[in-house]
Amino acid sequence: MRLRFTKMQGLGNDFVVFDAISQTIDPDPTWIRHLADRRFGVGCDQILLVESPRLPDTDFHYRIFNADGSEVEQCGNGARCFARFVRDRGLTDKDEIPVGTAAGAIRLYLGPDDQVRVDMGVPILEPAKIPFVADTQASTYELEVDDHQLTVGAVSMGNPHAVLLVEDVDRAPVEHLGPLIEVHPRFPQRVNVGFMQILDPGHARLRVFERGAGETLACGTGACAAMVSGQLRGLLEDRVQIKLPGGTLVIEWSGPGETLWMTGPAESVFHGEIER
Repeated sequence: MRLRFTKMQGLGNDFVVFDAISQTIDPDPTWIRHLADRRFGVGCDQILLVESPRLPDTDFHYRIFNADGSEVEQCGNGARCFARFVRDRGLTDKDEIPVGTAAGAIRLYLGPDDQVRVDMGVPILEPAKIPFVADTQASTYELEVDDHQLTVGAVSMGNPHAVLLVEDVDRAPVEHLGPLIEVHPRFPQRVNVGFMQILDPGHARLRVFERGAGETLACGTGACAAMVSGQLRGLLEDRVQIKLPGGTLVIEWSGPGETLWMTGPAESVFHGEIER
């Protein structure tokens, strides 16, 4: 059986996207890992499936699989690619697209110049809902890692994130600390790890070690979580440009209980077919 796909990218975070409405896709973890392999498969950070709606008042359902075969709840860069895909492939003619995910409903807005604005919902800060093991909610927490005490922010954007402040992202110990924090027992569903350098209240730099994928060129939910953590610490404004290795995202958030918005590019790289 031959399956049609589109290779897409958002700030260098790359995806293989399937229309799972017009063709049957069985996301077996072994096949997902093969597909994501950059030598033996197509190669990508994540695989995205466009499915028929499951939630009320949505037009599609959005599923995300990491390169290691695990399914995750949300992906911000993938959401922008999802919006571009359903428009470019003629699955919708709308500029505003309501979409269901494992984390709930989101809304995608297509703008000019390949920019997509995403309603990412209200950031989750309650430890039990992130999930994160802590007695009370706080803007920062102390985390013991490799015999060191680290100060982290803990935020869920539909998927869990730990955010550390660093003086220089270029020299941050991403490869060392990322894997250790990802599987820390206080994050029972593992965690994405962001290393953020604040330049000024409206600008920051960020590297993200993603759960199940390793360090990527960009992470949309990671940028959202970093902005939330920085603002809760009193260090960032309500509109911030966050520069990742693959490019810049604009994140807007007016505070706890409010919806967060993310704006950035998404584009198709090529279309293809693969034998299953």
